[in-house]
Amino acid sequence: MSVDFAALKALKAEAGDRHILDLFAEDEDRASRYSAMADGLLFDYSKTNIDDATRAALFGLLDQAGVAAKREAMFTGEKINDTEGRAVLHTALRNLDGGPVMVEGKDVMPSVRHTLARMDDFADRVRRGQISGYSGTAFEHVVNIGIGGSDLGPVMAYMALHPFADGPKCHFVSNVDGAHIHDVLSKLNPQTTLIVVSSKTFTTIETMTNARTARDWLVSAVGEEGVSKHFAAVSTARDKTAEFGIDPDLVFGFDDWVGGRYSVWGPIGLSLMLAIGPQRFAEFLRGGQAMDRHFREAKVEDNLPMLLALVGVWHNQVCGYATRAVLPYEQRLLRLPAYLQQLEMESNGKRVAMDGTDLPFDSGPVVWGEPGTNGQHAFYQLIHQGTRVVPCEFMVGRHGFERGLAHQHELLVANCLAQSEALLRGRTLEEATEIMTKKGFEGAELERQARHRVFPGNRPSTTLAYDKLTPFVLGQVIALYEHRVFVEGVILGINSYDQWGVELGKELALALQPVLAGESDGAGKDGSTLQLVNYLKMNP
Repeated sequence: MSVDFAALKALKAEAGDRHILDLFAEDEDRASRYSAMADGLLFDYSKTNIDDATRAALFGLLDQAGVAAKREAMFTGEKINDTEGRAVLHTALRNLDGGPVMVEGKDVMPSVRHTLARMDDFADRVRRGQISGYSGTAFEHVVNIGIGGSDLGPVMAYMALHPFADGPKCHFVSNVDGAHIHDVLSKLNPQTTLIVVSSKTFTTIETMTNARTARDWLVSAVGEEGVSKHFAAVSTARDKTAEFGIDPDLVFGFDDWVGGRYSVWGPIGLSLMLAIGPQRFAEFLRGGQAMDRHFREAKVEDNLPMLLALVGVWHNQVCGYATRAVLPYEQRLLRLPAYLQQLEMESNGKRVAMDGTDLPFDSGPVVWGEPGTNGQHAFYQLIHQGTRVVPCEFMVGRHGFERGLAHQHELLVANCLAQSEALLRGRTLEEATEIMTKKGFEGAELERQARHRVFPGNRPSTTLAYDKLTPFVLGQVIALYEHRVFVEGVILGINSYDQWGVELGKELALALQPVLAGESDGAGKDGSTLQLVNYLKMNP
């Protein structure tokens, strides 16, 4: 079902260059009226140029696109991923207290709970030292080998929840560049290392190349017999995991209705569970479940995923802002921008609608970012004074975990709030001229110096605030962004759950490998590719 942005674009044109500050001047309650809360999360979108008429028109998009019906179709197991003929049920992985979820007439929840119970038991026994390595020594390190969603989710969550990590230390290998696995394994003792290979099909070339390297590393130290003791797998290909030498009891599968970038809630999150324990992992799931409930039950005006999505559509499809920056003022959310890059850009980076016709508008934006305050000394210059408008999404917690460093957290929060205020207010030429006059500048040089210090302001941002980055809160935040992607995808009329764009490069890489090895002449390749092959091949 296609939507029409014409009315919204007319409202934008009518507003012209209106300053967001004028909206605050006209409505003393704007901050509270353009904010919403869900289980302790506060989402403030008042620092955008959305007014009452615009918001009403944005709400109308939800009805035009049939978001409510599509939402229920997703939660109830209908095959909304229609290019692959699959349901989309990552929500079932965190459905701890909910009822049955039916797929083709079968309740999937018993299988989900069984797998979760197996993960709980395995993680608990590893953490207690009851499951140990070949020599009987407890595992001190876990190496998760995966790529894409099999890596970005676990590594992001592990870093975010470091204060709760009281189990084995986790390491993550994703890049097929041998430097990655070399640098990880070279610091570890094979006797005390558990390796988790995460690949649903057990054929992902990068993951399996790294897995074979890790296997050779282990075998050289403890022998072939150690493989079954030191490897676990997250995969559905039990024949391939058995051939690799992995104990069937240490293989954890998941269904095809869980996409890779949505899979941290299940067996792909095994390394996270090993680190923080089953109880904390359950709290993470409950945070996601709480956001699922909120998404299904809250009114539109209070619904965080819908509001976040509508702000995104307003900025991208209506205002034409091609990127958005995710700026967590939380060092432990270092990998969140990269995680959201995949979640959003792989999901909504499409060019055709569900019926295969070309989209009549741009699809998802470029998503990027870095934690504050580091970003302030890197790219904020462009955000504040560049020629392009970059909507910013700030995140910040009321409390940190470091006792005795409350003054540093206070400074962190102050910086976050100051940046969104600076983007909103800016600095006029008159204000800059006054500053430079006090510094002794005069005449033409005064004007020149002042113009360099003008900030346009009127640049939009949102802020997501929470009490403290606990497993529950992280679960809320990740589920919030998952549902934001869903809502935007439905409004755009695209399939957010396939990823055909990753396939072509894989196919061509397989074809190029024998050319690089000198086993094929590269017939049919373009001149640039052949020139690069000739320069880069290892066997001249």
